[in-house]
Amino acid sequence: MADGQGQSNGMAAAGEARAAWGRLGTAARRGDVALAVGVVAILAVLILPMPPWLLDLGLAFSLTFSVLILMVSIFIEKPLQFSSFPTVLLLATLIRLALNLASTRLILGHGHEGLEGAGMVIAAFAEFIMGGSFVIGIIVFAILVIVNFVVITKGSGRIAEVAARFTLDAMPGKQMAIDADLSAGLIDEADAKKRRSELEQESQFFGAMDGASKFVRGDAVAGLLITGINVVAGMIIGMAQNGLSFSQAADVYTKLTAGDGLVSQVPALLVSVAAGMLVTKAGVQDTVDKALYGQLAGYPRAVGTAAGLVFLLALVPNMPFTPFALLGGGMAVGAYFLDKTQRAKTERESVAAEEKARQTAPVAEEPISTALRIDLVRLELGYGLLQLINNPKGVKLTDQIKSLRRAMAGEVGFVMPSVRIQDNMQLAANTYVIYIKEVESGRGDLRPNQLLIMDPRGDEITLPGEKTKEPTFGLPAMWVDPTNREEALFRGYTVVDPPTVITTHLTEVIKDNMSELLSHAETQKLLDELDKEHQKLVAELIPAQITIGGLQRVLQNLLNERISIRDLSTILEGIAEACGHTRNVTMITEHVRSRLARQISDLNTGHQGFIPLVTLSPEWEQAFAEALVGQGEEKQLSMSPSQLQDFITRTRQTFERFAMQGETPVLLTSPMVRPYVRSIIERFRPITVVMSQAEIHPKAKIKTLGQI
Repeated sequence: MADGQGQSNGMAAAGEARAAWGRLGTAARRGDVALAVGVVAILAVLILPMPPWLLDLGLAFSLTFSVLILMVSIFIEKPLQFSSFPTVLLLATLIRLALNLASTRLILGHGHEGLEGAGMVIAAFAEFIMGGSFVIGIIVFAILVIVNFVVITKGSGRIAEVAARFTLDAMPGKQMAIDADLSAGLIDEADAKKRRSELEQESQFFGAMDGASKFVRGDAVAGLLITGINVVAGMIIGMAQNGLSFSQAADVYTKLTAGDGLVSQVPALLVSVAAGMLVTKAGVQDTVDKALYGQLAGYPRAVGTAAGLVFLLALVPNMPFTPFALLGGGMAVGAYFLDKTQRAKTERESVAAEEKARQTAPVAEEPISTALRIDLVRLELGYGLLQLINNPKGVKLTDQIKSLRRAMAGEVGFVMPSVRIQDNMQLAANTYVIYIKEVESGRGDLRPNQLLIMDPRGDEITLPGEKTKEPTFGLPAMWVDPTNREEALFRGYTVVDPPTVITTHLTEVIKDNMSELLSHAETQKLLDELDKEHQKLVAELIPAQITIGGLQRVLQNLLNERISIRDLSTILEGIAEACGHTRNVTMITEHVRSRLARQISDLNTGHQGFIPLVTLSPEWEQAFAEALVGQGEEKQLSMSPSQLQDFITRTRQTFERFAMQGETPVLLTSPMVRPYVRSIIERFRPITVVMSQAEIHPKAKIKTLGQI
């Protein structure tokens, strides 16, 4: 029993050990945990004592880490490939300072035992590099500090500072170039996003390098202070506590201190050189060896001239002939072969270019048919308004137009064509023109650096500025300075920036011409994108009962009166019902409108919750009904000009009277005469909505304001 119990306890202990090793392995595989453990270990060195063998391992790691940093800096092609360098520089500096403190503790505590008291690495540097003389060691250490602190660190820090400043200054221009390429179609959204990200990383990298160079400078100063402390404190401890004579204490502690300084300054020098190579690679898009060889050895004449000057130095009296002669001869041979190689390369490129020119077919002329293509929607800007496209501070016009297309798709039921934006040097500087199918449909004048304000109450604007007319609706407005924005908002004015003025105008122009933008191909696309459950209805309806062209005309009739065609399934159902007794597109449209009664009623319901109505009197209903001539699909309105003029006058007076009262009523007619009444009203008052009784949803609330 005892054996069995012991065996079970041993198995349990083994299981717990395996579980512990498993957890340790999992933690090691996680880089963030390993980094955190490493940083904590570095901080622990600042507090806890370190044995000599562990100090040797740490110093070897510091030297290896510095060599790795230098090699990576040499082999990368551009600085952003080593964007983590500031963090790496901080870690390397922290490691060296921690090892300096650990070595100081060993030197002061065990220096009296001999050079091996602070570890074998420091002893090796003290004996081999210093040649056993602490004077040589101190001089070498001082030279390394001077080279590192005064030359390399100061130069690389200045380069990083200038690069950071110039990169930040150039950011707006580079962002404008990216946006311009995106607007011109030279790059897509993904490429633009990638280039913006690289630009942001570049500015952050050089900004971080400007601050990171201070780490190296501080490390050099700390090395000097630590060296001085070790020498003075070591001699005091050696003579006062360990009974050493002045010469013995000076010899031992000075050698150990100089060796420790060399051990720390060599990695520091390597990291400083890496930092210098990294910041000096700005603008060089290749590895260091290729850049140096391509730019230094790319000019054989320069190499040959340098060889001649070196030969002249060899002939100077009292100057050693052999080294300069060897270098001059080597450079002369190199210049000869470089020139020969370059000539051969030039001949090969020339032959290849001639062969390609012979094989390349003549460029075909652009077909004349391309001149027939038209832009469905085009926005032309004067040169003074081009800043609205690439405005780095405010809202960009291109972003607003993208949002407009998305909003219009949800509002009218199909995606409007893309808007082509181009400059026109023939326009006035602050003028823009909107074209629909190459026909001018709207224009306006802007002040790109000002704000447009309007008074919704119609009162006169009292702020200082330039009086004007709002280009979309022709309302009184004023251009004011942006500093008056808060005052205008406090007074209740409507404040609009220039890009929004253009977008609003573009929105209204597109809504007025939406039916023309719905092409045959767009209609087919709408049918193809319907859900699967509605495809059977499409198959039964088209082309047996109505053609694609007929459906396009029905949808255009709806869009003409700003009715959304988003509910395409209901529209198709209404067409299927109407096609059972008529093929007249106008009558089919009227039946579809009755099927969309809920949507139309909701669209014309005011903020007070009811539809304001102005009804057509029975006399005018009868007059319109009697003026219809023809049968079936050929039915037309034939009303005398005097009677038409009387109707137009009465309608205008009625609606203007209600407009002065702040009302925008809907004209209500019978279903039979509604399309003919609308065809007259749209010519002199297109914003007036004309509905029939069949389009009033049963649950809609109405309020009759008057009668024509």
